[in-house]
Amino acid sequence: MNKLLLLPFCFFCLSSCAQKDKQNEYGLKVIDTKVEYIKSYAANPDKQLVEIRKVIPDIVLDIRYATTRNFMKQVMYSEGKAFARKPVVAQLKKIQEELRKKGYGLKIFDAYRPYAVTVAFYQKASDKNFVANPAKGSKHNRGCAVDLTLIDLKTGRDIPMPTPYDSFAPAAAPHYANLPVKLIKNRDFLINTMQAHGFKVIYNEWWHFDFRGWQGYELMDIPFTML
Repeated sequence: MNKLLLLPFCFFCLSSCAQKDKQNEYGLKVIDTKVEYIKSYAANPDKQLVEIRKVIPDIVLDIRYATTRNFMKQVMYSEGKAFARKPVVAQLKKIQEELRKKGYGLKIFDAYRPYAVTVAFYQKASDKNFVANPAKGSKHNRGCAVDLTLIDLKTGRDIPMPTPYDSFAPAAAPHYANLPVKLIKNRDFLINTMQAHGFKVIYNEWWHFDFRGWQGYELMDIPFTML
């Protein structure tokens, strides 16, 4: 190859690699533009991030990361909204309908989370076991994870659970046994209900559920204001 032609080619390669590294230091594919996001769900409508409350109007939201009431002690989201991929929301709707007949409802603490927020969590968290490693990304970043609990529809109050949301205590684990029977019963009822509809609880947080099939959805870094 002509050396004069080779120089621009090398410059192009170096520039492309530098740009890629700038976008994600771990070499992950992260959708971070609205154009790219729209293109993804135009090809597959299931990849659209849906505002949960628009599909399930009576679902309760307590989006802690839109406030300072969280382990970061700072506002991480610009809006107190919850989004998830279309099939995730469809299953949550079925769960809400089932729970409603029994006098319960869902309260959501968090759902889709932009990748940049996961990076911030990992940098600040004292216990890295309770936050996703940005080298892999989070199921939340894929729009395929929800943090939630149960409420009593008559009182509007939370059903008692082993720990508060976002607790780093050992009792937050879904199989922790040294608890009052009532708390175990409440926790297991939530877990069994969610798992019957395609969600799987993670090993150390009774409130965190990953949607089965999350592998088919890309990591996202789209802020709420773009959705």
